[in-house]
Amino acid sequence: MPAPDKFSLLTALKSSRLMPARPAAIRTPGDDDALGRLLGAGVATNHFGEHLAIRNWFSTPEFAEPSPATLELLSRTRDELVSRKTRAALEDPEKWLFLDTETTGLAGGTGTYAFLIGLASWDAGGLQVEQFFMRDFAEEHSLLQELTQRIAERPVLVTFNGKSFDWPLLESRFTMTRSIAVPKLAAHLDLLHPARALWKLRLGSVRLVELERHILDAPRLGWHRENDVSSALIPQFYFDYLRGGPAEPLAGVVRHNQMDLRGLAALFGKINEMLSESSGAVNGVESLDLFGLSRFLQRRGEDDRAHSACSQALAIGLPAEFRPKAHRELAQMAKRRGEHAQAAEILLEIIADPHDGLHACEQLAIYYERHAKDLVKAVQFSELAIATLRRQRANSRDLLIAARLARLEQKFLLRLARLEKKSLPSSPARPQRARAAAALKANSALW
Repeated sequence: MPAPDKFSLLTALKSSRLMPARPAAIRTPGDDDALGRLLGAGVATNHFGEHLAIRNWFSTPEFAEPSPATLELLSRTRDELVSRKTRAALEDPEKWLFLDTETTGLAGGTGTYAFLIGLASWDAGGLQVEQFFMRDFAEEHSLLQELTQRIAERPVLVTFNGKSFDWPLLESRFTMTRSIAVPKLAAHLDLLHPARALWKLRLGSVRLVELERHILDAPRLGWHRENDVSSALIPQFYFDYLRGGPAEPLAGVVRHNQMDLRGLAALFGKINEMLSESSGAVNGVESLDLFGLSRFLQRRGEDDRAHSACSQALAIGLPAEFRPKAHRELAQMAKRRGEHAQAAEILLEIIADPHDGLHACEQLAIYYERHAKDLVKAVQFSELAIATLRRQRANSRDLLIAARLARLEQKFLLRLARLEKKSLPSSPARPQRARAAAALKANSALW
């Protein structure tokens, strides 16, 4: 028998042409399919094989119309605008698909499978949840083919940490099949990063279960996480099932995935409410959440809204440890607007703060030198910074911190010497020049 030529071998390695997408046929699981009956699933069949399909509709969370401001803020960075095609998809909630996976490992990699793919979409004012479960690894192709069809219908993906975990894992699994192309997304909104910006200052942890407990008011939405499955145990439950173990724990896994999808949809509603430009969007919001909102808006280049949120946070009453940071950021925003005098007034509020006071001294020295043209006050703030640094050095027992403080002191001494050199002979700051020069010389000798 003649050996095949090299071109036919290469052709055999190419991905096969996709067959036209057809809806999967659904049938009732047989008597021997204990897992399918336990989960209340149907057996879905396509040209790649079978998998289990579980479908449910929930009245909560209710549909939340995305505001234009929310879409703009979630889909771009400061210097990145979205295309017209992407914007059109984002503005149509019927193109949105919430996604969450349960996998055979939490580390990812080519050996990790997504054995349960959960999808949700808005339907009749509520949430339609569809879950695809593979009873063994041979059903992966069928599972992924079904996901491809759903993404073709709804190409805007919404996830929670999905950009870092879920979607890269699925892309890898699509590539590994060599027969199903990676679906093309119109947009991918990951809610982890805005959630972290908005609520980490107050909550510390922004795990979805923590957000449900403290932000989303899960009891009002009609669900709870009592007896929920720990994410760390999910891979083991699946492997136990594959080895002939009990199917019952997997019912808890499916419910856990449903809760994550409902939580994800509710989280979007809350973020949408926070990022909306409507006048009442931030009424009743915690001060730390407003400060987090201000920082998020700053990173997106929305300085006016960021200034308003930060001012509101201070007016409501930020905890003492955050007030200097808020004043510092307000001053930076005023400075970017060219309102240098207002920035100086704000910085005076934090001049005595042990952490931000040095920054305030430096900025005030710059303001009085360059904008107010008051060299005497510029010298005074430089001297105040030097005195503060020397006091901190004297109280520090950490050699690294002491060295850093010494470098900062050197910087202010150089500034002071330059300021006094600029002073006129009649200026009150002139007599201090020789003292500053001597101090600079003595400090230099230490190095």
